[in-house]
Amino acid sequence: MKKQKITLATLLLCGGLFAQTKPATTPAKQPATKPATTNTQKFATKLDSVSYIVGQSIGANIVKEFSEANVEAVLAGLRDVLKGNPPAIMDPSGQTVNGYFQDRNMKKLEQEHALNKQEGLDFLEKNKKRPEIKVTASGLQYEVITMGTGEKPSSTSRVKVHYHGTTPDGRVFDSSVERGQPITFGLDQVIKGWTEGLQLMPVGSKFKLYIPQELAYGANPNPASIIEPFMPLVFEVELIEIEK
Repeated sequence: MKKQKITLATLLLCGGLFAQTKPATTPAKQPATKPATTNTQKFATKLDSVSYIVGQSIGANIVKEFSEANVEAVLAGLRDVLKGNPPAIMDPSGQTVNGYFQDRNMKKLEQEHALNKQEGLDFLEKNKKRPEIKVTASGLQYEVITMGTGEKPSSTSRVKVHYHGTTPDGRVFDSSVERGQPITFGLDQVIKGWTEGLQLMPVGSKFKLYIPQELAYGANPNPASIIEPFMPLVFEVELIEIEK
């Protein structure tokens, strides 16, 4: 509103200055404007009014979360529930609804973060051309820094490791090395890239893992992290021991 008043005042001032140098002219006739439309629907009882307000509340939530909804289908669903009619569609597990929203949200994320996804693919494509890089069937890339001579863990082993994690451009997001404290965890409790990569490593090894986004956090990294959706990750990992 403040901006509109300033603009109007400026126009009036300019008009006054213009009038000092030009003869007055008859203003052109302005076209008639249509009055703003209002909803004049009246409700006979308080129950009717409350019912309408409840409908507004439901509609506001639908617009917020499901703006593409088919209005007539939504009304049909409400009507059947309120009138006790048998449902036209059964979805007791929520599979249809959940699947729809998951697909929709994934497409939205892919559109918003298409550049991240492409940059990640470009990074891995370039990286795998280096002679020291090995690539597994899943797309995991790894580089042997030191090859140990101990036992290899299984997919359910508990292992003690030191690690240093970075984004493809070298930004550190997590590092037990910097904390000076190794960490112990089960290989069935971590991202797929770790589960696969650590099983390639005999105890005493140090590998560098280049993990595609689909073997890392994919579209859903921790919001508090610098990791972005569809971003591949780089880890330097030292396997210290396998817990018995």
